[in-house]
Amino acid sequence: MTIILVGGGPDTVTTPVVFDRFVRELRTRAGGRAPRVAVVLVDQEGSSELFLPAYVRPLESRIACEVLPVLLRPYKDADPDAFEGVDGIVVGGGPTPGYLAGLLASAVAIRRAVSKGVPYMGFSAGAMVAPARAIVGGYRIKGTEVCSEECSEGLDELEIRDGLGLVPFAVDVHTAQAGTLSRVVGAVAQGLLDRAAAVDENTALVLRHTDLDELEVIGAGHCWTVRGAGPKATVSVLSAHR
Repeated sequence: MTIILVGGGPDTVTTPVVFDRFVRELRTRAGGRAPRVAVVLVDQEGSSELFLPAYVRPLESRIACEVLPVLLRPYKDADPDAFEGVDGIVVGGGPTPGYLAGLLASAVAIRRAVSKGVPYMGFSAGAMVAPARAIVGGYRIKGTEVCSEECSEGLDELEIRDGLGLVPFAVDVHTAQAGTLSRVVGAVAQGLLDRAAAVDENTALVLRHTDLDELEVIGAGHCWTVRGAGPKATVSVLSAHR
């Protein structure tokens, strides 16, 4: 099992190690054949045509592969069968509530694939929806601002909902760039979450186990891990390696 959680969209990834790691996992999974990769994107009035190349080109420049777009449109769930027989799953960035709504019906299929060794790579929203309990948006906790409204996804109070269930700790992204560390610290300190990780852009967490103590940080930034300790939150920082 390999889960790669990227702290921003592909446009923030300037170090090759992030895509290199995923492609390495694809090669291992597929053996000598061309891997089949499901690439999930929210599609709003054809927006996927503009954004899909940002995910596909870095893959195709590294390995001959078959890309299977899974487009999430309003009020329509992804087909769980889209994740059967694939060698890799990529979930893109954009509106976190839209990704969660479109993928929840496929959560069991995605977990099953990952448990069988299919690597998962989530960018920004794709990283945030991966946990069992997912931060969806919001910039206030009990009415108090904990981050910029620009990070709210149009939500006022912090919303934590059931996610895909791939990891047992919550994930936030764009951490240093958007100042979202305060959101996860506030959520843990208030007892809304037990554990969380906050990831910078151009940085990714790599997990082969679901243990917060056994993660690897790659790229160019940092990851903060946050744990609850009664009414307090304990924060540790891990630097990425290229």
